[in-house]
Amino acid sequence: MSYSPESIQQLINSENYGERITGINQLRNIDPQIAFPMIQPLVTDENARIRYAAVSQLDPLGNVDLDTALNLLRDRLFNDSESDVRAAAADAIGGLKLVSAFDDLEQVYDSTSDWLIQLSIISALGEMGEPRAFGLLQKALGSDNSLVKTAAVSAFGELGDQNAVALLIPLVDDEDWQIRYRLAQALGHLGGEQAIATLNQLAQDQMEQVASEAQNNLSK
Repeated sequence: MSYSPESIQQLINSENYGERITGINQLRNIDPQIAFPMIQPLVTDENARIRYAAVSQLDPLGNVDLDTALNLLRDRLFNDSESDVRAAAADAIGGLKLVSAFDDLEQVYDSTSDWLIQLSIISALGEMGEPRAFGLLQKALGSDNSLVKTAAVSAFGELGDQNAVALLIPLVDDEDWQIRYRLAQALGHLGGEQAIATLNQLAQDQMEQVASEAQNNLSK
């Protein structure tokens, strides 16, 4: 199937919601240099679902102009009325590795109690690999929300800071097996004597998935 900017623009301008979403999704099939200007007005569309779809497409379309993408995403991160659009903005910031937005992500994390936004921010920090994220990840590790806590474990593994091992080891006895599973993955990335010792313990975990993941990481 062939796609053209003209046919996609016609879909985007449609009064039919489904056609507009189809048009947004088709933007990934044309030259990003053409698609990026087309998607920008949709980031602030009055329809929240359109905004969500558009913001989600900024990774990778934002690579065309990272400064413009950063401004668009910062605006949605702080100002959108919908939590999932703000979360999508955080996701795109992480995907584009816009490390200059770290302070913004930290500010929003500290100012919101919305778990979805917090989850996306912590996941984004893992993708970005920003060393300054250590303190915020440590904070997220103490979250009451298990999904945010699990994301923090994974992000520590991606960050690669050996200082995280001491913070992660106590989770070997966490009642949530998915946290123990992510712990095995993170310790595999981080390595070191303490990590290996904990992986040996996790290799005996009662949950098969956890034990298998720990064994896999020990054999690397």
